[in-house]
Order: sequence, then structure tokens, then C-alpha cells
Amino acid sequence: MTSDDALTDHGGDGPPILLLHGLMGRGRTWARQIGWLRRYGRVFTVDAAWHTGPIIKPWTVAPDAIATERFVDDIVDVLARIAEATIDDEKAVLIGHSMGGLHAWCTAAAHPELVRGLVVEDMSPDFRGQTTRSWTPWFESWPDRFTSLSHAQQMFGEVAGRYFYEAFDDGRLHGDLGVFANIAEQWGQREYWAQWDAVSVPTLLLEAGFTVTPPGQMAAMAARNPSVTYVVASGAGHLIHDDAPEFFRGAVEAFLSALS
Repeated sequence: MTSDDALTDHGGDGPPILLLHGLMGRGRTWARQIGWLRRYGRVFTVDAAWHTGPIIKPWTVAPDAIATERFVDDIVDVLARIAEATIDDEKAVLIGHSMGGLHAWCTAAAHPELVRGLVVEDMSPDFRGQTTRSWTPWFESWPDRFTSLSHAQQMFGEVAGRYFYEAFDDGRLHGDLGVFANIAEQWGQREYWAQWDAVSVPTLLLEAGFTVTPPGQMAAMAARNPSVTYVVASGAGHLIHDDAPEFFRGAVEAFLSALS
């Protein structure tokens, strides 16, 4: 279950819109999208489990605590709290980047009564055979603290550096790198096609031109689901919403307008 302070209500009028961040992100990494999204509904962000600040050593985290199903349960809990706050039974739009996109469609598959629409940004169902073990040397090169935004951007690049720095706590990691790696490691050991095929709500699929997903998978996702609008952000990296913000906004606004 997510803590109460992990959920933030950003206001707005209309049905709830819940923003789900990617791996090693934070709810506040959506800051540049919240303003215009408030035109389409009441916007909420949430920090996923293990992304809330305190460092949790990986050997204290049970495997089922980082399973996708656990994150889905957390989202269901968050949606229940949102329903109490908004005093209505309106279904939510889930907008998820990467890990958040996976958790969004798994939630819609398991609980269609809670979801009215999905936006899935650069995520696909099958990464089997890939591993995070090669990340270890890169992780070990990180300093204990990034002293400034420019310091983070020197290491990660302009867009990813801003993403990470906004998620950090005063330049320090907001979780444990081992836990983050273990969350992603499970994606290399299982696939989520069954959950995707169970999605019945209107969905916008946004694939980055420089995607991290296996070639052709997001196109295959669209081909298998008649309720999907599929768009490729040519020239954009994995963080489409920050790398190509006008493209992202245009695609999402068109989708939300049609949904309304």
C-alpha cells in the first residue's frame, strides 16, 4: 500500500487523471504536464513503492513486494482514495511512462471498472532475455550526491538528467539502486501479453523514435487491440513527455478530447 503522502492532488475539474512515473522516477517528474492536463480532469500524481525517499536495502525486500501485481494493488488503493476525495464514482484515466505504463495497462486489465482510458508511453509486454546485471558498473559510478541540476545532466544528458535530479532528494538517490534493478529484472523473466490482450478501454500508445522497447512490439500491441491509437514520436527518446513535449501534449490532448 502506498503512503498517504505519496499521493498528490494537483486540482482541476472533471474525471480523475492519475500520472504514473517510470522506473527511478517520482510523481514530481510530471511537473511540466500537470498545468495543461488540468483542463481535462482532476490531476493526481503518486510516488510508486520504493520510490518515496528512504533507502531500502535490496536484501530486505521480498520478491513479491516488487512484483507487478503488487504495484497494481497499490494503484487500485490509490484510485479508491481518489474516489473518496472526489466524492464520485467516475473512472480514471491512467497516463503511464515506461514502468508506469505497464502498471497502468495491468490495472485496466484486472479492474476495467476503475479505468476509462489509458496512455502508455514507450513500454511493451516482453523484455524476456534482457537483464539489469550490466547496470551494476554504471550504478557504481554514481556519486553519493549530485550537487546541482547541471551535475546530473553532465552524467545523464539534458532530458534524463533533469528527470533524475527532480526525483532525487537534495541531489541524493530517492531509493535503492539494487531494488530498482530488481524491479526491472523481473521484466526480463516474464511477459505481459495476456494482460495487454485483456485491455478493453480506449488506449493511446506512444512509442519513442529512439525507443527502449524491442523492435516492432508496440506496433504489434496496436495491431492486437482495436481500441488503440498508436503514434510514434520520431526523433524523441524514451522520455517523450520531456524530450518532445509539444508532440506529447498534442497527442494526449487529442486522445483526451475524443475520450470526453
